[in-house]
Amino acid sequence: MDRTVSKEHAASPRSGFGMIFVEFILLCLVIALFVFVRETHGFSAIPAALTIVAIVICLAGFFIVEPNRSRVLVLFGTYRGTVQQPGFYWTNPFTRKKAVSLRAHNLNGQKLKVNDLVGNPIEIAAVVVWQVRDTAQATFDVENFMQFVEVQSESAVRLLASRHPYDDDHTEVVPTSLRGSADVVAQELKDQIQSRLDRAGVEVIEARLSHLAYAPEIASAMLQRQQAGAIIAARKQIVDGAVGMVDMALKKLAEHKVVELDDERKAALVGNLLVVLCGHTAPAPVLNTGGLYS
Repeated sequence: MDRTVSKEHAASPRSGFGMIFVEFILLCLVIALFVFVRETHGFSAIPAALTIVAIVICLAGFFIVEPNRSRVLVLFGTYRGTVQQPGFYWTNPFTRKKAVSLRAHNLNGQKLKVNDLVGNPIEIAAVVVWQVRDTAQATFDVENFMQFVEVQSESAVRLLASRHPYDDDHTEVVPTSLRGSADVVAQELKDQIQSRLDRAGVEVIEARLSHLAYAPEIASAMLQRQQAGAIIAARKQIVDGAVGMVDMALKKLAEHKVVELDDERKAALVGNLLVVLCGHTAPAPVLNTGGLYS
């Protein structure tokens, strides 16, 4: 069944200072009535008692609105409006005045253990900065808007993790990853949370991942995989550099005519240079007192 979406509108309560003056007048009237009753001895004190009751009831109508806070006014089940302007006010004493903060809130999400796109168990958490945009929706369209924000944010984080791999080289289905595409993932997370919180009249200011790691049971294996990938990448760069240096050495030797090398001698020189340039340890020189073929 479709429900009517609540819509915030401004309320117009009276100034509390004017009602304080009225209360003071009523208090003076009570004192005068009691004095009159004491002097007449036979006059009923009912008017004075009724005036005291009216004073006490009117006291319940006073309320204060602080900066970046609001009061949602509900009278006998009817929404009467929201007061956002800071000040001291008075309204119908039977009006319920629910306080709703308009300030920015931080939601530091708990660590969640979920599976990423390729099924790897990971730990993930997010920080969400949010504030109330529509006090009527936050009050009437959800049961508890602060709990609603927490639950829906957790649900969005779980969905985000299931749509992306942890790292870039895990799959080619999705071009982005949780670790390698931080800005794209943060924007997607913000959009996901915002779409869920529109019902509660909440605006998401920022949403980012605050924790991302492999689950403990696979962390060691994945660390070895990352180390292996780093070693391969480093080796590739070293080999590319070494080949370039060997090519430059051969061209320089030929250009300056230092020595004439046939293919076999070039192969021997290339092999020695690659061993020197690509080796883990410093090479140990070997003196050859004979010829190349002896």
